[in-house]
Amino acid sequence: MSAGIASQSAGAASRAGSTSSGAANAGKAGVTGLLATPAMVAALPFINGGISGMVATGVIQPIDMVKVRLQLANNAAPGSVRPSAFSIARSMTVPEMYTGLSAGLLRQAVYTTARLGFFDTFMGTLTKRAHDAGKPVGFAERAVAGLGAGGLAAVLGNPCDLALIRMQSDGLKPVAERANYRSVIHALSSIAKSEGVLSLWTGSAPTVARAMALNFGQLAFFSEAKSQLKEMEKQGWHSMGVRTQTLAASAAAGFFASFFSLPFDFVKTRMQQHSKTAGGQKIGMAGMFAKVAREEGIFRFYRGFTTYYVRIAPHAMVTLLVADYLGFLTK
Repeated sequence: MSAGIASQSAGAASRAGSTSSGAANAGKAGVTGLLATPAMVAALPFINGGISGMVATGVIQPIDMVKVRLQLANNAAPGSVRPSAFSIARSMTVPEMYTGLSAGLLRQAVYTTARLGFFDTFMGTLTKRAHDAGKPVGFAERAVAGLGAGGLAAVLGNPCDLALIRMQSDGLKPVAERANYRSVIHALSSIAKSEGVLSLWTGSAPTVARAMALNFGQLAFFSEAKSQLKEMEKQGWHSMGVRTQTLAASAAAGFFASFFSLPFDFVKTRMQQHSKTAGGQKIGMAGMFAKVAREEGIFRFYRGFTTYYVRIAPHAMVTLLVADYLGFLTK
């Protein structure tokens, strides 16, 4: 998500329709004229989004590692104690917590770059259209932009996401069965070589569904919350600063993003850990949902919600603040 989502979305239309004004602003900021060219105006939302996502991923990687290990932990036998987020964290060394970081960074470079760039571009078009019609952008438009951006980006980023899950779960296997991936490139090439290139899109259905649900919660609710907070400020309900509004809106958006996307994230993780059943047949999204619900209960999909939220909210906040700063530098 981009801290400039609300401001960049509104500003995207004006930037697209006024390149000369953008050049003047760039000159005032002391940056090169390259940033004011049409190509860079269109590319900056993608570039800023990717950098912001990569910084945020570096910050929350240990939390993400605990979240994945919690999802992949086998269902405990009756009477035994199930592992908790804290027990899993205590059992890992610091290097283990950063397993798969290269895959996570590459995923952000592809996925977050695409989803934030597409969202900003879509919102710019919708904002301009709404402005021409003399009406504000509504929640429905924000939801459509978020869903579309999330779905497109998820398809592009699925191979990196698959490599990340395989690298993070490799340590749970017996030593003799571990692939011992050296890097994200090694993981991608090994999976493609042993399972086929198309296997890199294993779990793409829940990945796309998760991304659409997450983007719907993050981007649409963040943009809507930011808009509502600004309106409440005008009416004298509060006196929050811009940064405080951004943090409050991102926290609310993180909750809705977690609630809508966690079941799909859980199924995606299970599918990407094991691409086939014991009989050699692939398990589809619907089949995995049914299998987990039948064997572990429907509440299993929301196990680890707190850990998942703690992973989503800080990632959103860091991404927002970094993107906001980058947007200020390149405005």
